[in-house]
Amino acid sequence: MTEADAAVHEPWPSAPREDVGLQFAMWVFLATEVLFFGALFFFYAVNRWAHPQEVSGASHHAAFWYGVSNTVILTLSGFCMAVADRALKASLARLATAFLWATFALGAAFLLVKGLEYHKDLDDSLWPGPGFALTGAGARPFWSFYWISTLLHAIHLTIGLGVIGRLLLIAARGRLESHPISMTVSTLYWEFVDMVWLFLFALIYLAGHP
Repeated sequence: MTEADAAVHEPWPSAPREDVGLQFAMWVFLATEVLFFGALFFFYAVNRWAHPQEVSGASHHAAFWYGVSNTVILTLSGFCMAVADRALKASLARLATAFLWATFALGAAFLLVKGLEYHKDLDDSLWPGPGFALTGAGARPFWSFYWISTLLHAIHLTIGLGVIGRLLLIAARGRLESHPISMTVSTLYWEFVDMVWLFLFALIYLAGHP
């Protein structure tokens, strides 16, 4: 299916204009998100530079295998979303729908694993408030970064699940083939969420490992 074959949605005058406009809007939005997460990464870098040993020690307390599991899950979800996008472009709506369901299931699995990890972190008193289990000048900022960044990431992923859920509703009505541009911008968003997690995995779970 080509852009010319796609349905045009208001207020766009043509499918190519809609494609360019929506992709441009998504890239602008993602640029603001890069700046947002960039500020958090800068905070992490300053703390890591000022307290390298404490940050390394604090990272040892992160649930490494939970992080690895979620990295595998989210990477697979990104692959499934990309396949769904390509399948729809090839007019394979059923295949696209199947991979959308796979993406949705993997995203939900990510949140489940993250919830289990949060439960463990709280049991281990790794919330940087009263009764915090660790000492050292860099430990509390490290775990503050952990909670803020991973919670924000989980919120973004939950929004992504809502976006995929909308596409699945469209597919259930048999109209997915008329929304290739929505699929493309949704894929851009999902892959961004995937990429942010890869940075978080490296900063949080690998910092204390050689």
